[in-house]
Amino acid sequence: MDIKKEIGARLKQSRKDANYTQAQVAKMLLMTQQQYSRFENGVFELNYSQIIFLCKLYDIFADFLLGLKDI
Repeated sequence: MDIKKEIGARLKQSRKDANYTQAQVAKMLLMTQQQYSRFENGVFELNYSQIIFLCKLYDIFADFLLGLKDI
């Protein structure tokens, strides 16, 4: 599986588990919902600060988000 798509799938599941909409998360990241959806669809790559923010928001480890470990 493409790493961007794997990260996107983990992002999507983590967001749903945390009961956020894409629009809510996008607003916190100061972007549009369409821009954020591109992360979940594996089109765009996250930068370091976005990874840190999302891991804190979703209460997950970066190892999980990046596919290095399963929970």
